[in-house]
Amino acid sequence: MASNSRKSLELVDISHHESDDDHEEHSLLSDSKPRDSDSDDGVGRIRLPKGAVAASWEEYWRKSLVALFLGCSLNVLLVFIPLSMLAVSLKWPQGWIFTFSLLGIAPLAERLGFVTEQLALYTGPTLGGLLNATFGNATELIISIFALQNGLIRVVQMSLLGSILSNMLLVLGCAFYVGGLRYREQKFNRTAALVNSGLLLMAVMGLTAPAVLQSTHTELHERDSELGLSRFSSVMMLVAYACYLYFQLKTHAHLYDDEGGEGDDDDDEEQVLGFWGAIVWMGIITIFISILSEYLVDAIEGAADAWDIPVAFISVIILPIVGNAAEHASAIMFAAKDKVDISLGVAIGSSTQIAMFAIPFCVVVGWAMGVPMDLNFHLFETATLCMTVLVVAALLQEGESNYFKGIMLVLSYLIVAASFYVHNDIEDPDDPIPMAPASSPSPMPFPG
Repeated sequence: MASNSRKSLELVDISHHESDDDHEEHSLLSDSKPRDSDSDDGVGRIRLPKGAVAASWEEYWRKSLVALFLGCSLNVLLVFIPLSMLAVSLKWPQGWIFTFSLLGIAPLAERLGFVTEQLALYTGPTLGGLLNATFGNATELIISIFALQNGLIRVVQMSLLGSILSNMLLVLGCAFYVGGLRYREQKFNRTAALVNSGLLLMAVMGLTAPAVLQSTHTELHERDSELGLSRFSSVMMLVAYACYLYFQLKTHAHLYDDEGGEGDDDDDEEQVLGFWGAIVWMGIITIFISILSEYLVDAIEGAADAWDIPVAFISVIILPIVGNAAEHASAIMFAAKDKVDISLGVAIGSSTQIAMFAIPFCVVVGWAMGVPMDLNFHLFETATLCMTVLVVAALLQEGESNYFKGIMLVLSYLIVAASFYVHNDIEDPDDPIPMAPASSPSPMPFPG
């Protein structure tokens, strides 16, 4: 696939034996360098005329810019990037800064995924899968790193947890519902779904142990045991995720092959950016995501106070929905086209990446930064994740989806959202939950 489409991105060798009608179109993004026209190597290679060189560059930039900025309707939100910078420089209210930054991140996250896919076209399937796994949740990782620098450990935990919950309940539920309206039943790769469910259950185990350890007060050395256990578990989770990638991309790749030709459209994807062009654009987009992430993290607490909304609700519900809007929409559209395996890859695959890679990675990064980031997400959050994984795993057992399963998942997500809206989160789990002042109960009224 990649070797055939790469022809449009290589310099053409023009032989003096060929006619002008046999010349091919080409660009200047090839790794091979053209030979000088005065060199005599027996092949007859010559440089392109200056006009052709300029035309090739202009054509490349035109195609790449059109693909980047006009290739997604979500790009209308790019206007919020300069607006967020203006809001910060003029010191506008924190609520506006948070809103502009979040809306600006949404199209950048989608474009980063597009650039990553373009780069993966120039690599083999193994390296391409590794790139998608690494950069698939780059936005969440960048936001988390800035939050760790500011000491906002709970924001990191809540936002990553929210991404898992929204993908498993809201996104998958909407995909099942929309697909079920058009098709009575949709079959998917049951084996791959169960492998991901097993990894998510392992992640639940890693998060449950520190939470139970703290809740039952069975630590040996106050919070040192909890932190040490979290770091050890994080390393084990990263090892498990690396083994999963090897399992998925190498030894058992046949289990993840698209059935029924679902991947045919993806295989015909055009190489637009070029190898080095994709790397350059990846760096540029990552820089802008980093800038907006810093604005967002700095303004999240002020926005919560201004809107009178708990930080937990913003982190768990609002951040994942808006930040990954494009990814969520793509999962729903694939289900509507009867490509539910791709929808599962987006929803469950992304949840697996966050649970088994992003969360333990943040623990390791916090360890290196001297920040006590751990896997203790507190009992309520861990229980919510555990119930979510069990519900989704039960619905995936049959290898079939329908609209009713989608309704159940969406309604479950609404319950979770309402729970976090009323949830009284505390920064330090050792502090008691504030209680209302005691008052004498009013007597129960009796009739008559």
